Amino acid sequence: MTKTILSALVFVFAAYTTVQAAGDAGAGEEKSMACQGCHGADGNSPAGMWPSLAGQAEKYLVKQIKDFQSGARTNETMESMVADLSNEDIADISAYFASKQATSSGTNDDEGLIILGKKIYKGGNNDSRLMACASCHGANAEGNGPANFPRLGGQQAEYLLAQLEAFSNSSRTNDMNAMMQDIAARMSQKEMEAVAAYLATQAN
Repeated sequence: MTKTILSALVFVFAAYTTVQAAGDAGAGEEKSMACQGCHGADGNSPAGMWPSLAGQAEKYLVKQIKDFQSGARTNETMESMVADLSNEDIADISAYFASKQATSSGTNDDEGLIILGKKIYKGGNNDSRLMACASCHGANAEGNGPANFPRLGGQQAEYLLAQLEAFSNSSRTNDMNAMMQDIAARMSQKEMEAVAAYLATQAN
């Protein structure tokens, strides 16, 4: 009975989020001009401090923008950038970046760090009861759109590390049921750096 109810809830959630995301990518290209200075014209960020948005699930982008508007997620620059966006604007901008192809954000000369990152991403760490990142974000870091888990492949390593640290110290708290806060808190600094370095080399 419980499994039946859970399955029904998952189905309803997936259906709701699918309906919610209905932006116009064509309109979003023009509306996103101000965003492109930091996030790149094609959604692939030119600098480590800014996230790449290309290929991200539309509804995930919608959620993040609305979280910046509501204060659920904080960043002074982003809060001012999105303050006057309508729901239609948000949907269109999100659809535009979601339509773009993600590319690898770079390489890292520390091969050992990347190997460690791959190990943690794929298999977690039994000693610290750290679950594999791939269980939510996909074997190839492609994300899970219906569940609102973002794609991580090709993301800027500097940005990824900053977000893991923010979740770890709970300065970022807009994750579902504090899931990422719990996961990041189980990671060592070296593990966070390694996972970020590995993911930056991945794109699909």
